[in-house]
Order: sequence, then structure tokens, then C-alpha cells
Amino acid sequence: MTFGLFGKKEEKGSPQHTPETAANETAVEPVLRLADIRVGCQPVEKDEAIRAAGRMLVDAGCVREAYIEAMLEREKVLNTYIGEGVAIPHGVGTARDQILRSGICIMQYPEGVVFGEGKLARLVVGIAGKGGEHMDILANLAEIIMDKSLLGSLFSTGNPEDIYEAFVGKLQGESA
Repeated sequence: MTFGLFGKKEEKGSPQHTPETAANETAVEPVLRLADIRVGCQPVEKDEAIRAAGRMLVDAGCVREAYIEAMLEREKVLNTYIGEGVAIPHGVGTARDQILRSGICIMQYPEGVVFGEGKLARLVVGIAGKGGEHMDILANLAEIIMDKSLLGSLFSTGNPEDIYEAFVGKLQGESA
């Protein structure tokens, strides 16, 4: 069995994957769904962008409502802009009991959201990591950020499927 950012997946040729085991497996909710991606968002203030990302995580069933305030609290302590036009708002450590399951949401702001002087985020990636899974999420995001050409296209695409496929492709070792 392999584990990726988007859920667990049995490899069809593996001895563990049989029709019998497949019938008994519990479906794993993917960490990113196409419905959790918004493109062409209008510019807003940083706190509003963080609240919107938090709301998407709540609506996706990843976190409880209180997690949104924990995301804003984190931002007061540590700016979540990670560079290259990407911010990753997430809750403070004390909010881990507000996380129901791991998940991310992606909001594309073509004109950007100011996350500080000289820090313009065009992708705001809300993160909720259950247990240590947030570290896997961050590692996989780093792979996407390192591909400058891909990242640039994600800033301007009008199609959420492009963003979804880029994230899925990177995580499955495919080119997007």
C-alpha cells in the first residue's frame, strides 16, 4: 500500500490488493478534492483570505469551526507566507483537537494577497494535518513550489482541474 497526499491507494499488482480485500476496505477521504480548489479569487486582505481557506476546510469536513481562529492566531505569531507566491495558513499546535481529518484547500488569487511587505501570495493553501500527516503535506507542496514553470501556470490558470492535476501528478511522480 502506498500513502500519498491524496489518500491511500492499493497498488493493483500487489499481493495485498485482491477483490476480497478491496471489498472490505474503508474508503479513505482524499486530502485534496477538486471541490476544494478555487481559481480567480478577487484580491482581499490577508485575514479574509485565511478565513476563506478555513471556511473551505470546515465545509470539507476537515476541521471544526474553531480551527479558523487558530489559523488567524498562527498568522499573528508566524507569517505563513513560504515564498515563491505561496502561503500556507494553518492552525497553531494547540488547535490539533479541532482537526477531524487531514485536508488542504487551494485558493488562487491571480492578483495576489499581501502577506507582508514584499510577500504577495497567489496561491493560498489552507492546511489541516491530523497527527504527523501535515509534514507529508508540506513536503509534497515543496515539490510543486520548486517547479517554477508549473507554479507560474498555476497562478494564472482559469481551470481548477489544472491545479488539481498538477498536485496529483507531482504526488504520483508524473509530470503535469
